[in-house]
Amino acid sequence: MQLNRRTFIRTLAVAGVAGGAGMTRAQQVAPKILLGICAGPDQAGKLKALGFDFIEGGVDGMLKPSVPDAGFAPLLATLKASELPIRSCNGYLPKEFRLTGPATRHAAALEYAVTACHRADALGIPYLVLGSGGARNVPAGFAIDKGKAQFIGFCQQLGDRIKDCQVTIVLEPLNKGESNILNSVAEGIAYVDAIRSPRIQLLADFYHMMKEGEGPASIRMAAARLRHCHLAELEGRQAPGTKGEDMRGFFKALRDIGYAGGVSCECGWPKENLEAAWKKALATMREQAMNF
Repeated sequence: MQLNRRTFIRTLAVAGVAGGAGMTRAQQVAPKILLGICAGPDQAGKLKALGFDFIEGGVDGMLKPSVPDAGFAPLLATLKASELPIRSCNGYLPKEFRLTGPATRHAAALEYAVTACHRADALGIPYLVLGSGGARNVPAGFAIDKGKAQFIGFCQQLGDRIKDCQVTIVLEPLNKGESNILNSVAEGIAYVDAIRSPRIQLLADFYHMMKEGEGPASIRMAAARLRHCHLAELEGRQAPGTKGEDMRGFFKALRDIGYAGGVSCECGWPKENLEAAWKKALATMREQAMNF
């Protein structure tokens, strides 16, 4: 039997409904959001057993850009053997690498930053987080607009230097208590668009967003620019589940844009019963993200 165009389309629609039978709408359209935690590979085994998807390290501690390649080589094998993937590293640039103000150190910062990118590629780490408030903060008495232009200029140079790398740098908006430029995801959109490099994209940190009174709408505005996320509860910057902070709105926004990236716990942890806190944090994240 031959099908005309209208019948063919109707047949496909019915098949689609049948294929989705028994699934909720969220299950049909929403990719899984990866849930991670800032921790070292020495803790990866326990975190994997609890159900975390990845760990996030620190650039200096893991990638050691200031150490020559020969000195880094022994650590490379250890990191490759991590029981959980290392999906990201934060703390990209130390504060001594001034990116703004009258005495910038862009050349030295670029060498350090590019070395970190090559080592991230060697380990298959897809994201490095450029928060680095100490490096980017505009000094008192220096024009803020000029400082912003310096920061964007540095990122443009970096994007050009790493254009053949696999790693992506994600700019982290920080609250005004930690940085005097780039304080919101909405502002970060303008930065990414001005830098115009596929290797420089954007991060959303729910804690900083709540601190600045920024809502989930900015996540929807950022859309495909958004490649990585952090979270912590607003009160005391503690782990999810500590005070019961409701972050469902942020997770819903991620689902609305089809986000399939990672969300890392970047927060404080109790000194006692740490594994119980990890377990509660993961359960809270799963519930709020509808990640089952």
